[in-house]
Order: sequence, then C-alpha cells, then structure tokens
Amino acid sequence: MMYFDPGLLFIGFVFMGIGYYVQNKLKSKFHKYSQVSLRKNLSGREIAEIMLRDHDIYDVKVVSVPGKLTDHYNPLNKTINLSPEVYEGRSVSAAAVAAHECGHAVQHATQYAFLKMRSALVPIQTFAGKTMSTMIWVLFPLTMVAPNIMPMNMALLIIIFCYGSFTLFSFITLPVEFDASNRAIAWVTNRQIVTREESFMAKDALKWAAMTYVVVALQSLATLLYYLMLFLRRR
Repeated sequence: MMYFDPGLLFIGFVFMGIGYYVQNKLKSKFHKYSQVSLRKNLSGREIAEIMLRDHDIYDVKVVSVPGKLTDHYNPLNKTINLSPEVYEGRSVSAAAVAAHECGHAVQHATQYAFLKMRSALVPIQTFAGKTMSTMIWVLFPLTMVAPNIMPMNMALLIIIFCYGSFTLFSFITLPVEFDASNRAIAWVTNRQIVTREESFMAKDALKWAAMTYVVVALQSLATLLYYLMLFLRRR
C-alpha cells in the first residue's frame, strides 16, 4: 500500500464529486425556498419556540449564532442554535430548518434511541479521529521505513478500526436526521404553520439536507470496505 493509494484516491474523487453535487443542490434548494415567504409570516425563532412549547419543552433556549448553514441543536447546554438567516427569516427554508433543529430537541427530550446511541459513540469517534491523524503523520511513514516496528497488517487493522467507527457513527446519524426531518414536517403541517404547498417545499429542502449525511455514510463505508479488502489480500 502506497502512502497515496490510487484506489483510495479514486474513492475520494468519486465521493467528492457526488458531495459537490449534493451540496450545490442543497444550497440551490435553500436559496430558492428562502425567497418564498410564509403565509403565516412567522420567523424561525418564533416557529422554534412554538414547537418547543407544543412538546412541553421549556428548558431549551433558541439563540442566534453567526454564519450560514450553522444551525444545530446542542444537547450539552440545551440550545437550538439558528443562523441569522433562519433565526430572523420568515421563509419556507427558515421554517424547515428551525423545525428540524427542534426535532432534535424533541428526540433528546423523549430519549430517542438512535440519538442516545450516537451520543454514546462520540468518545469513540473522537478517539478514532485522533488515531487516524497519528496514522497519517507518524505510523504510515513508519510502515515504509521500518516495517519491523510497524507491520503493514497492524497498520491496516488500526485503519479498519477507525473507519469502522466512522462508518457506524455516520450510519447511526442517518435515522437521527431523517427522524428529525419527519417530526419537523409532520408538526409544521399538522399545526398549520405551513400551507400544503409550503409543506412540500420544506420537505424537499430537508430531503437534500439529509442527502449530505447519506453521502458521508456511503463514502465512509466504501473506504472501510477498501481497507478491509487490502487486509484480506495480505493474509
């Protein structure tokens, strides 16, 4: 295995292209729907606060954070962090994103199983990330100049462990994200925050947001399988 493996580069280029397409599609959809004003004329902040109250959640704050597409729910300090465009926005995009992040808060409050599993995997994910960083800068060169100290098979096993962790985490993230979107669409529709047409647009925007996680999961799986095949060939 070379330091810059052609097989790995091929996987990287393929998923880089797919990721670029999905990201562009996502930005295009959110820009398009950000130009569509809600009939209800509610801001993202107002929608988030209403959704939290409807689910009897009173210990979560809705705050504005700088940046674009920086929206997220932080379970550690129980805050729904919305970018200015979403926090102040009164568009279909703002409504979709605000409700989606509230969906994560509802998951947290109801002890959603996949969210608990993902949270439990965070320390392993962090350890795997640090290990891969060490592999790139220290252990990979060592396998080439001193194979007796760090055999190639040992290096491959470490990489397989790391990418196994990445893959597990990314696939567990998928139901978390899809469920949050489903909760969001169901609530804004049933609560009549959006019209039928606006509901379709919100669902379309969140679908493309979820696709970014699908691409990451598939890329991680492809890389894991690639290293696994390399290891099996050397046995």
